[in-house]
Amino acid sequence: MTTATVSLWVITGALLIYAWNQQDDSLQKGITLAWKIARRNAALLVVAFIIVGFVDVLSPTRLVREWIGPDSGWKGLFLAEGIGMLLPGGPYVVFPLIAVLYSAGAGLGPAVTLVTSWATQALLTITFELPFMGWRFAAIRWGLGLVVPILAGLLAQALF
Repeated sequence: MTTATVSLWVITGALLIYAWNQQDDSLQKGITLAWKIARRNAALLVVAFIIVGFVDVLSPTRLVREWIGPDSGWKGLFLAEGIGMLLPGGPYVVFPLIAVLYSAGAGLGPAVTLVTSWATQALLTITFELPFMGWRFAAIRWGLGLVVPILAGLLAQALF
């Protein structure tokens, strides 16, 4: 087990004990809601892991290194930002996919740019952001947000 898995088990155990100590129906409600969420997302997780498996097996290492490898320079950072913006789904999809690309030869800078771009500029979020925050807010955030992933990738390359 990884540290993350152990940490999640410890947090889960603590929350279960806390809910049980409430002496109300918190424990039952929590377990019921968790089960509903697990059933609703099970198919998505299975499909995401299948995609990651195929990307791992089929990703041409030479192309990954050429396009977003450690020596890809600015081209790799800008390409990684574009790819990050297009990545669909949550962390359970994106992080395994980026990990596969990283192990296939993606550079640290482009990998950091990918994660940062996905986290700050995912195109799917614009459909939620515009109705709630408006065009002005979205334009300012996106304008500033286009710079952040590139800077994060450059900093990662420079420091490590």
